[in-house]
Amino acid sequence: METIIIGICKYIICLLVVMYTLYCFTVFRKRKESQAGVYGFQLFLMFAIHAFSFVCIFIGRYMDTTEDMLKCSIMYLVQVIVFLVFIIAYRLAYRKLSPLVFNNMLMLMAFGLIMQTRLDYDDAIKQVIFITIGLTVCIIIPFIIRKIKYLKDFGWIYGFFGLICLMLVFVIGKEKYGAKNWIIIGGFAMQPSEFVKILFVFFVASCLSKAKDFKSIVKVSSLAAVHVMVLVLEKDLGGALIYSVVYLFMLYIATSDIRYLLAGFGAGSLAAVIAYKLFFHVRVRVIAWKDPWSVIDKQGYQICQSLFAIGTGGWFGMGLTKGLPTSIPVVGSDFIFAGISEEMGGIVGICIILICISCFIMFINISMKIRLEFYKLIALGLSIMYMFQVFLTIGGATKFIPSTGVTLPLVSSGGSSILSTIIMFNIIQGLYVLNQDDVESRKQQEPRTAREGRKRRRNELEDTIV
Repeated sequence: METIIIGICKYIICLLVVMYTLYCFTVFRKRKESQAGVYGFQLFLMFAIHAFSFVCIFIGRYMDTTEDMLKCSIMYLVQVIVFLVFIIAYRLAYRKLSPLVFNNMLMLMAFGLIMQTRLDYDDAIKQVIFITIGLTVCIIIPFIIRKIKYLKDFGWIYGFFGLICLMLVFVIGKEKYGAKNWIIIGGFAMQPSEFVKILFVFFVASCLSKAKDFKSIVKVSSLAAVHVMVLVLEKDLGGALIYSVVYLFMLYIATSDIRYLLAGFGAGSLAAVIAYKLFFHVRVRVIAWKDPWSVIDKQGYQICQSLFAIGTGGWFGMGLTKGLPTSIPVVGSDFIFAGISEEMGGIVGICIILICISCFIMFINISMKIRLEFYKLIALGLSIMYMFQVFLTIGGATKFIPSTGVTLPLVSSGGSSILSTIIMFNIIQGLYVLNQDDVESRKQQEPRTAREGRKRRRNELEDTIV
C-alpha cells in the first residue's frame, strides 16, 4: 500500500509542478484582470505540491513511531503556517509586489523544505528558522529601496566595508570543504561572501553609474580585483568566479565596450589555469569532471553518485523516500539537484530550472524598465549573480562543468545562502515597486502635459493667424 500511494503521489506532484511552471511563462498572455487569478492558482498549486510531497515523506519515513509521526505532522503545519503568514504579510505591506517573483521564491523554498525534511529533520528545522528570519527581517527592504534616495552615494563605502567583511575569515574563519571562508558562531556556520556579494553589486553599480572614464574604471576594477583575490586566498574559488563574472558583465553593460568583456574573459582563462596549478582541490575537481569513472573510489565518487541518482530517477523519479540520495556526499547543499531528480524525477528537475529561468527573465525585465542607471545596474547585477549561481550548481551536479561548491539558491540547505538570496529577491521587489511608483507618477502627469501641449499649439496657431 505504501509503495502504491507514493507511486500515485509522484505522478500527481509531477503534473502539478508542470502546471505551475507553464503558468510562469503563459501568465503574460492573459489580460491584467485575469492575471491575479493565475497567481492565486499558482499558490494553490504550490500548497498542493507541498501537501502531496509530505504525504510521501510521512508514509515512507516517519511512520515507525508515534513520535516520528508527530514530528512530521508538526513540521508540515509549521511550514504551511510560515508560508501563509508571509503571503498575507507581504501582500498587506506592498500592494505593488511582483506576484510572479514572490510566488517563485516561495515555490523554490517549498522544494528546499520538502527535500530537507526528507533528508534530515534537524536540517529542516534550521531551514525553517532561516526562512522565517529572512522573510521577517527582509520585509523592510522594498520600503528602504523605495524611500531612501541616496543609496547611490555610498559606492566606495560598500566596496571597502565588504572587503573588510571578507577579510574577517583570516582572523576568525574556519576551513570547511577545502575553503577557509566560514565563520562559526554558536553552532551556526556563516559565509560572509554570501552577503558581501550583494554589497559588491551595490559598490559596482554606484561607481559605474557616476563615472565611466578609463581612470575611474581602473579604480573600480582594482578594488573589485582585490575582492576576488581575497576569495582566492580563502580558496573559495566558486565565489571568486561569481564575483568576477558579475563584475565583467556589469562593466560591459555600463560602458557598452565589448573590449572590457573580452579582456576579462581572457584574464579569467589565465587565472583558471593558474588556480589549477596552485590548488590541489581544484585539480581534484577537474579530474573528477574529466573522467569520474576512472577515480570513482576517490575523487570521482561524488559526481558518479550524482549521475547515478539522476539516471536512476528517470523522468518521474523513484518517489520521495524511495531513492538513495543520502549516498551522495553533501546532497543537501551542493548536490540537492541530484537528490530532487532521483526521487521527484527529471521532469521536476527541468521544471525547477525553468522556474529559475523565469525568475531571471523577470529580474531582467524589471531592470529594463528602470530609468535610473544605478538601480538598473543593481537589478542587472543581481540577475546575473542569481542565474550564474544556478548554472554553477546544476552544471556541477550534472557534470556539465567541474563542481564549484556553490548552493542552489533557496533550495539547498545553508543559512547564509538562504538569507542572502531572500535579501536579493526583496531588493528586486523593491526595485519593481519603485518602478511601479514611477509609472503611476508619469501617468498622472501625462494628462496635464497633454493639455499644456494642446494649449501651447493653440496659442501658436492663433499667433500665426494674427
